[in-house]
Formats: sequence, structure tokens, C-alpha cells
Amino acid sequence: MKYRSTLATWLGGLDDCRLARVLETRRDAAAAPEPRSVGELADRLQRPGSVALALPRLTLPHLQVAEALAALRAPASRDALAELLGAADDDSTRELEAALEALTDHALVWPDGAEKLRMAGPLQQAWDAPLGLDAPLEELLAGTTSDELRGMLVALGVKPPGGKSHRLAALVEHHSDPERVLSLVTKAPAATRKLLEGRTGAGAARPARFIMSGSLGPDLEAGARWALDRGLLIQDRRRYGPARMPAEVTLALRGSGWHAPFQPVPPSARSTSVTPAEVDREASAAAAAFATHATSVLSACSTTAPARLKSGGIGARELARIGKAAQADDAVVRLILETAYAAGLLARDGDHVAPTEAYDDWAEQEPPEQFAVLLQAWRNLPLTPTQARDEDNKALPALAGAPPCNGCVQARHGLLAAAATLPAGQGMQVASDLGPLIAWYRPLADSSPDGPPFATVIREAELLGVLARGALSAIGIHLRTGDAEGLGVECRRLLPSATSTARIGADLTSVVTGTPSARLAALLDSVADRETSGTASVWRFSTGSVRRALDAGLVPEDITADLAAVGTGPLPQPLSYLIADTARGHGRVRIAPASCVLHGDEPALLAELAAHRRLAKLGLRQLAPTVLISRSPLDTTLAALRAEGYAPVAETAEGTVRIEKARPHRAGAAVPAPRGSRARGGGRTAATSTAKESAALDPSALATRLLSAPATAPEPAPLDRRVPFATDIEEIVAVWAKRLPYSDIRQLAHAIDTGQAITVEYVATSGNRTVRTLSRLDLDPPYLEAWCHLRDAERVFTLSRIHSVLSVAPE
Repeated sequence: MKYRSTLATWLGGLDDCRLARVLETRRDAAAAPEPRSVGELADRLQRPGSVALALPRLTLPHLQVAEALAALRAPASRDALAELLGAADDDSTRELEAALEALTDHALVWPDGAEKLRMAGPLQQAWDAPLGLDAPLEELLAGTTSDELRGMLVALGVKPPGGKSHRLAALVEHHSDPERVLSLVTKAPAATRKLLEGRTGAGAARPARFIMSGSLGPDLEAGARWALDRGLLIQDRRRYGPARMPAEVTLALRGSGWHAPFQPVPPSARSTSVTPAEVDREASAAAAAFATHATSVLSACSTTAPARLKSGGIGARELARIGKAAQADDAVVRLILETAYAAGLLARDGDHVAPTEAYDDWAEQEPPEQFAVLLQAWRNLPLTPTQARDEDNKALPALAGAPPCNGCVQARHGLLAAAATLPAGQGMQVASDLGPLIAWYRPLADSSPDGPPFATVIREAELLGVLARGALSAIGIHLRTGDAEGLGVECRRLLPSATSTARIGADLTSVVTGTPSARLAALLDSVADRETSGTASVWRFSTGSVRRALDAGLVPEDITADLAAVGTGPLPQPLSYLIADTARGHGRVRIAPASCVLHGDEPALLAELAAHRRLAKLGLRQLAPTVLISRSPLDTTLAALRAEGYAPVAETAEGTVRIEKARPHRAGAAVPAPRGSRARGGGRTAATSTAKESAALDPSALATRLLSAPATAPEPAPLDRRVPFATDIEEIVAVWAKRLPYSDIRQLAHAIDTGQAITVEYVATSGNRTVRTLSRLDLDPPYLEAWCHLRDAERVFTLSRIHSVLSVAPE
């Protein structure tokens, strides 16, 4: 409540302009329903979710100042913060004030009435140990007894005063003096000095150690006892976790010259001069190519909806098919599919991904409007669409429905912000050099898993024409500000309008320069086959393509007229002949659906059947004077005719009359009784069977066979069902790990049963062969979940890709 009441007081004293700035930066807190009071607004601003949304939008110096303030255990003075950050000169002081102003605009930090800086509670808790500093000594010693404090003071050579509070104050006073702490550490044993120096790294990760309740015993780190006795390290009262170093001791060991990191100026970048015309030219070419590919990719999806994998998403095979049809590479296909899905042009339809009704409206628009829709979807896409492989080099499907990634959105926004800071007429020599700048503007953004930082999002921006010649294009400028109207104007300026005419040649090809209009593309797709797409698109006419148009209901005259209307000249004679020849043979043979055929020698009788009202439900249709077809099955048609008084007969498939003779009903053959039942039933046969079984089970013969058998059973083949496995795990492993011999199957099954670590030879989907040591095995056929010591992380392995079990790893 202390933080909220203080924030409410500060908010209540702001003028309208400053309050509007706060509400603009924290739109989530000011969203509907509108807060009814300053107190309610303060409550919304302090919600953990609201603070978590604001953090990714902060730049590196903003986060550094916030972390330093958290380390000072706000409220803290500006002077203390400046001293910790080393902001001593005028320039760094101004940068610090600017960072505090930005944090204040986000309502994350604000001044109180006592000239102290306060911090939002959730932001204070964002760091477990800000700047690598633990809690102050007084907080760590809160549960320490008076006798323990006395022992620490005696070990330090300080005369213990009376009372617990006085002893605590004396110990805090001693450790607050850096010179005393350094003098004390110089007298410590070598192991203690090494331990303490290893704990002073700012933000250094320490391996987790868990100590059970009771005596520390052998788990105590070397040299820790000497430091514990003097309060340089404090052990938790429950003996849980490693000993903690008070913040005063850490700062003393880091030295008086140490300051918290503060980088108020973005890193320098290697730039080169570029003219606006050069940027526009490259951006226009990239945007036009992407718009053309988008039309082709989505048209291919409209023709044949891509199938989804059982695990979700569109797999590599479907992506390759779409890419081949659209003449686009994998990255472009993935980018188009993801942006189209986000824009509502594609949707899941059962086991497929199909275009929606919004796609039909989109397809009728001009290329600039089409491109603007996909571009705006890319800006806020909560994933990295062109990422084709994960950290284990496994292929990732497109449209997999991964959880939203706010870091991916911030990477895109950071790219736009970083490129916008370049001076006018300047562009990066190498576009990938924008990575450090993006990391400065959005330090919490998700970078590329491999290669230079943010290389993937930079490449996407180049494909879309947002980034051209290492500079932000006019499209990117309006995309960054969210100006949809200005973005549309720039798209229309840089992207040419759709081409509505085609050059039809005598070689039965049609060439369209630029992006074809939706009407022209639909016409040529209906009567020709598209061969290439890009700067120019080429269609080829053939007998099959013209027949496809005729099958779709077009007539030769309309095809000729439509092609002549879009052609730049008269229709070539070879194409006219092709259309006429194909139409002449089209439909000469017709195929009608029928369940059965009725025929006879009397045309009048068949005409009567076709006109009979009560037989209309059969769907009779007259093909010839003596031939009718029926849409109903043969037996149904036969029964209906007989019910109306006619006497038809049925024919077999060979054309002979089917004889309808009713066969008497007879029971099936008796099921023989089980062998044991016959033996118990008595009789000569039962006695003979019993005698044979008794002879087969003669004890002497059985004993002789057992004694002559080998000591161990022969080793079975991995999938030999005739030989039983020793355990169920062996049998399950053998079914899925088809490449392993039985000896390896036994080792792997034993490791799963006993929890032992094991070393295997594994071949990934990429073909890379690695040797990995696995532990904590969990069988989930056809997969094996285990801790991979090579990757130092939990991984899932396919049993069929384990080629050998090399040895059982030592425990």
C-alpha cells in the first residue's frame, strides 16, 4: 500500500500534459474501462502484468538505471544513484536525468515529497540480485541470535556491546567501512580469499547448491567457515542454499573505483552515404517482388489447400510444393504464410489451411493495398516467421501455432527504432551491423538463435523493403510510427499498379510485366499454366489448359474474346487454332453417373417408365429410345418397378439374366470342441489323444531334454517375436529402436529401469552424427526424454535414430 499511495499522490500533482504522457506510455493501464480516480489508475499501474508489458519497451540505459535503483533498495536519493552509476560529469548527469525522466513517464520510478526516488513494487522484484548484490547485512542477520552476533564481533576483534540491537549495529558499522573489510580479507586464509573474490562478480551466475537441514558438514565450501565466523558470509537459518554475501562486503571487495554499468549512448555503427533515390529504388524492387510472390503463394494455397501435420503446422514437403509453384524460396513462403494468417487471409480448416473469404476481397485489391495489409501484420507478428530450425537444428513447421513471443515483437520494434536513428543520407555498410543497435534499443528482445544478433529480423525487413541499402525506407518510417494512411500512400508511390494487359506470343506463351491484376491472373490461370513469377510472369497455353477452361464452363467464343481484350495485339493464329481444335473434340463423349441401366426392345414401354410419376424417385433418365439410366441401386429399382405392376428381370455384370432362386436356410457347421474337452469326453479318440499327450510329457524324456539344453538361451534378434524379452521395457525399446542389436537394447532398457546414465550414438534429422551422454531417462514411445550432457539441457530423442549404445556412463 505504501507504493500505491505514494504513486497516487505523485499522479495527483501532475499537470494535464505530464499525465497525458504517462497515459500514452502505459496505454494498457488507461484502457477501457477508464479509471474513475487517480487511486484506481495507480493500482492499475502497479499490477505485475502491466509492469511486465512496460519493461520490454525500455532501452538499455533505462534498464541499467532501474537495476541500480533496485540495488540501492529504493527509496534512494539521486546523489546515491549518480554515485553508484559513476555519473560525475555534466554529460553523464544529463543522460541520467533523461533516463529517469523516461522511467517517470512509464510510472515505474517517481520522486516522493522527501526528494527520494521510489520504484514500482513489481519492478523492484524483477531482479533477484540487482547488480549481483545480495541483501544488506542488517536484513541477512535479522534472525541471528545475540550470542551469534557476539561471536562474530569477538572474531573481528571488536568489543561486543550489551544487547542484541547494539551488537547488530556494531557489526553493520564495521562492515560498512570498506577499508576495514579489505584489511580483514587480506588476513584471511587463501581458500577464503579465493571464495570471497569469486562471489564479487556483478551478476555472475553461481552454481546452485542445496544444503539439507542440520550440520553443514562436508558440503560447506572450502574457506567458508572463516568468513561465516566473521559475518563476511551469512548462512541461512534453515541451512538451505549457499551462504550469502552481504551487499556491503561485495561493494567493499569490488573496490572504490567500481561503478554499475551505465551506457547512455548507443554503440557506434559503420555507415555509408546513400541517397533517398537509391533507398527508394531498392525498397520498391523488394516490395514489388514480395507482393508478386504473395499473390502466387496464396493463389497456390487457394488452388490446393496445404495439409497440416499431425503435430500441427505446415511441414517441409508442403512448403516446398508451394515454393515450387510460386517460384519463391522457403523464407519468403514462410513469411507470406505467417503474415497472411495473422491478417486473417488464411485459417485452419480441419486437416488443412485454406484461404478465408477475406482472401477473396484481398485478391481483388491492387498490389500496394495487398502489400500494406501483409506489412502491418508483420509489424506486430508475435513470432519470427522465417526461423526454419530450432536450437537443435530440427526443422520447424510453418503456422505451428507457437505461443506468442513478445520478445519477437520487440525485436522488430527495436529494428525500426535503431534504423530510424541513423543520420539522414546514411545507411549501414552491412545491414547485420544493426544488431548491436537493436540490442541497445530493445535489450529484452529475442535475438537470432544462430549467427549475428537479430540477423533473422533484419533479413525479413530487407525482403519487405522496410530496410534498403542499410537505411530505413519511406515504408519503414511510416510502419514505425503506425501511420496506416501514410503507409498506404508510400506503398502506392513505390509499388507499381497491377498490369492489366499481357503480351501473347505465337509460341503459345503469355508474358505479363510487373504484377498482374487479379482479373488478368484469374483469366490466364484458367486457360494456361503459369511457368514463372517475379518481375515478369509467364503462362503457357496447351491442349490440357484450354480443355480445363472448357470443363469449367467457358465457351470457345468467350475464351477468344477475353484473351483478345487483355492482349496488347491481335490474338496469334496458333492460339486461335489451339482453342478451336480443343473445343471441336471437347464433349464428343459424355459420361453420365448411373447406378443401374434399364434397356428393352419396346421404346413405348421405356418412355412410359420415364414419365411414370411414382417412379420419379428413382431418378430415371432416357439416353436413347430403348435405354434408361437410374440413380437408384439395382435392387431398389427392381423392387419399385415390380411394385407398380411391371415384370423386369435383373442382369449380371456379364449381361446374362440373374437367376433369383431362394436357397433353404441351413445352420453353419458345428464348431469343434477344444482339445481338452474332447479328451475329457471319453471315447476311443479321446483316449488315444490322452495317451499321446502323456507320452509327450514323460518325465524322464523331459529331464533328458532339459539337461542337454545349453546353459543360456540364444540371443534373439531385435524384433524376433518368437523369443521372449527379459522385461517389458526391452520389448518396447526393441519395437521402436529398430537399428539396435539385442545387446544394445538390453543396455538401454537396463539404464531406463535403473536410472543410470548411458552414452549413445545419435543421428539427428539433419544427418549430424553425435555421441551424447544421457541421464534421467524417461521412456515415452517412440521418444526418449533425457537430460543431454552435450547440450546441458532437457531434450527429446527419437528411439529409431539411436544407432548404438556405446557404454554405460560412469555414475
